[in-house]
Amino acid sequence: MQERNSTAMLNDIYNKKIIELAGNIPRLGRLADPDASATAHSKLCGSTVKVDVKMQDGVVSDFAHDVKACALGQASSSIMARHVIGSNAAELRELRETVRRMLKENGAPPQGKWADVAMLEPVRDYKARHASTLLTFDAVVDAVGQIEAKAALAPAQT
Repeated sequence: MQERNSTAMLNDIYNKKIIELAGNIPRLGRLADPDASATAHSKLCGSTVKVDVKMQDGVVSDFAHDVKACALGQASSSIMARHVIGSNAAELRELRETVRRMLKENGAPPQGKWADVAMLEPVRDYKARHASTLLTFDAVVDAVGQIEAKAALAPAQT
């Protein structure tokens, strides 16, 4: 019985779409001159995602990441990298909250350009996998917050 449940879990959360996303992650590497960098780590599985973000006029203008994560962390990072350019801070914070609600509170997945996140819905039933799935969203929001904090401290330009 236990083996059957494990197989069902693997089929649910490690489906073909997730494996394809995990195997084709855009924007891998690091930026030479990011406006901010952030790291998110899951103690449970050991996954780590490091992101580098540049913003111009309030939107993400460049992005790179170093992803040392399980297939779920890789898949969510792949989705992030495909759509993050052109996103603003409020959108990225709302995205993180929407994904968190989707996984932890049975909320609806994001819509619009982030609709691919719906592929991660099967993870909802496996709490031990939530942290690795959320890593990229947490790291990006952290980096964007750093950029905003630096901008708030910078003297106003005339």
